[in-house]
Amino acid sequence: MSLCRLQSPVVTSMSSRVLSRRAMMRAGFASTATSEPRSAPSTRYLKATHDLSTAPKSSVTSSTLALGEQYILGVYARPPFVLSHGRGSWVWDTEDRKFLDFSAGIAVNALGHADPGVAEVLQQQASTLLHTSNVYHNQRAPKLAELIVSRTQEQGGLGFATGSSPSTTGAKVFFSNSGTEANEGALKIARKVGKDRWAAATGGKADDPYCTKTRIVCFENSFHGRSMGALSVTSTEKYQAPFRPLIPGVDVGTLNDHESLSRLISDDTCVVIVEPVQGEGGVTAADEAWLRALRKRCDETGAVLIYDEIQCGLYRTGSLWAHSSLPVDCHPDIVTMAKPLANGYPIGAVLMRDSIASTMTAGTHGTTFGGSPLACAVGHHVLSRLSSPAFVDNVKEISAYLDSRLGYLVQWFPDLIHDKIRGRGLLRGLGFKNVAHPGQVMQLARERGVLVLTAGKDAVRLVPSLNVSKDEVDVAIDVLEACLTVLRG
Repeated sequence: MSLCRLQSPVVTSMSSRVLSRRAMMRAGFASTATSEPRSAPSTRYLKATHDLSTAPKSSVTSSTLALGEQYILGVYARPPFVLSHGRGSWVWDTEDRKFLDFSAGIAVNALGHADPGVAEVLQQQASTLLHTSNVYHNQRAPKLAELIVSRTQEQGGLGFATGSSPSTTGAKVFFSNSGTEANEGALKIARKVGKDRWAAATGGKADDPYCTKTRIVCFENSFHGRSMGALSVTSTEKYQAPFRPLIPGVDVGTLNDHESLSRLISDDTCVVIVEPVQGEGGVTAADEAWLRALRKRCDETGAVLIYDEIQCGLYRTGSLWAHSSLPVDCHPDIVTMAKPLANGYPIGAVLMRDSIASTMTAGTHGTTFGGSPLACAVGHHVLSRLSSPAFVDNVKEISAYLDSRLGYLVQWFPDLIHDKIRGRGLLRGLGFKNVAHPGQVMQLARERGVLVLTAGKDAVRLVPSLNVSKDEVDVAIDVLEACLTVLRG
């Protein structure tokens, strides 16, 4: 079957929702979707439905766990079960237990698991041209780059107001293999721009070892990756401590702190990197007024402003970029992206204004695998579907419904959680007053068949697939209500 015969985004999304309702009923998960006011938390899941404490019954489970312990580097603290397959927002393990996945591979599986359209693109492109390296051109990378730029011009971001006319100039894309690599590339590009600007201002040379415009600014509770450069701007003690000394010349500020910006960002600052909505660090959003002040300070000092939208971008908050709906005086020079772009196939990208891209010439940066025909074919398919008006409208509708359900938690459990639900769209966080509770809630939810994440020191993070249904939202929140009731005792 050719790519032009793939199901439309709307049809595929509707089919997935029908499938999920039937699957929920077969597995004993009841649908409670309703617009009626609620008077009390759900009690349906007070008792655990998934016994994860007993020894595996399947030899496949036990042998897989043993093999992993023997041969895989032990850097992950994982629960003792093995996922085998998925469909939509659901996954099954090798013990045939079913879980509602409200983690989506850490905000990656925008179209859920085993999406038929994604699977077909993978099969067709892999059987045609899988890898070429960047020594040669391929047809897929330019088309995905064009789509990223044109959607940004149309829907807002990177200095383009919503509704800007598509043009042949304005932005460039560099493809990488992951979010970490995208941030590494963005930092390198910004460092080079800083040197160029220093040379222009002083009459010196960009490669002068005495160039002072090299400092980097990041913010507390940030997460930008685990390689040495990205780790150096991931200002979280547990990630950095084992690997110091890190890259020097990094200054750390506080998100939404206006008063410190003039001291934090100086003429020696070459780049500022920030997440418009922090994901890993606690699902904390940057204020519009603060982002405007940050942009202004970067302009005053000639610093490049990077928005890391690896987790909050690509419709996770209900718009293309988390900053798309903001005025252009809040926009960055560079946007980094990765997680949902190819629905789980590894890809990352750096989107930058032409004025930034002009510093980079042949040989100044590169990658062997980045921008492969396969990754870009899948990315083009996924982004085309995510950006369709019907899909975006559905994300907004489901986001509003999720928000309404979460609002009851604030009313019913004020002794456990803070009075404001964090984040936007389908990137939401419950802040807990006791920092021990997020981990406990994650475990309690898992024992009731729902997979959620923690974030920062005090939050439970909800990042479902972007085509999640209202029925699935109800299951997840019913389980959370039961978990909080159990936690309260």
